[in-house]
Amino acid sequence: MEHAIWTEKYRPKDFDEVLGQDAIVKRVEAFVKEKNMPHLLFTGPAGVGKTSLSLVIARQLFGESWHSNFLELNASDERGIDIIRNKVKDFARTRAIGNVPFKIIYLDECDALTREAQQALRRTMENYTQTCRFILSANYSSKIIDPIQSRCAIFRFKPLPKDDIGRLIKKIAKSEELAIDEKAVDALYTISEGDCRRVENILQSAAAIGKKVNEEVIYSLASVARPKEVKDVLELALKNKFIDAREKLLDVMLNYGLSGLDVIRQVQKELYHLDLDGRRKMTLIERCGEAEFRMTEGSDEFVQLEAFLATVALVGSEK
Repeated sequence: MEHAIWTEKYRPKDFDEVLGQDAIVKRVEAFVKEKNMPHLLFTGPAGVGKTSLSLVIARQLFGESWHSNFLELNASDERGIDIIRNKVKDFARTRAIGNVPFKIIYLDECDALTREAQQALRRTMENYTQTCRFILSANYSSKIIDPIQSRCAIFRFKPLPKDDIGRLIKKIAKSEELAIDEKAVDALYTISEGDCRRVENILQSAAAIGKKVNEEVIYSLASVARPKEVKDVLELALKNKFIDAREKLLDVMLNYGLSGLDVIRQVQKELYHLDLDGRRKMTLIERCGEAEFRMTEGSDEFVQLEAFLATVALVGSEK
């Protein structure tokens, strides 16, 4: 079974099925009932329902003919000015089929559009208001030019809360006949950080292995170390056991197949749980950021991680 099949299988078909975005759903549903809406800009992290809500809007507005009145483009694939001038304009200039006076163009990941393409899009949004509405989706609203933002009603999506992730997991477990224990649910929420698409992909991988899903399976499939193991590494360093901490860190990286950046991001989360005063925590967080920057610039990740552990040991030895 290919990945992303589950994502499509459990995609919401109605407004009631969209999880974790109640305030946004209520406002959008009001637009749909009136059969009139402005251009929309959905912003927020990945996997929180932006595309799903757009498809629900199309289904509810157009019914069975929604495919004919809905154009979905991924701007990260087709990001140049020609796409806006040709494909988008050709679709926008024709009237909708049915009793809704406009079609919908959904531009996913539109923060990947070049600035020239965004300028062309601005004019297209103005010229075809009678026959077309745009729904733009972006992870970072700051990458969308101000003239486009001013033409849209902006909705900021948030990561899904734990209760909604739990509801999704229970729904999948019941449908796929999986036995998922509570620790596995906690692990899925910790790893996904509110991204339901990641939850579905990890569960799909777990289901291919067996019907019983536990914490160990989740962490191994997600290529994420258990938080306790990362914390153990830091506590060894704080006790001035630098060599032991280094060996433990290497074991964790090898067992879970982690890169230096994966490790440093997990370390950053665990720093807040250490038994240290505020000033020493701030020192380590600053050093963590420095190590992450150096790795992204191409420095040797093992040298950077060892240097960070050395800093942790030095901080731990301070009186």
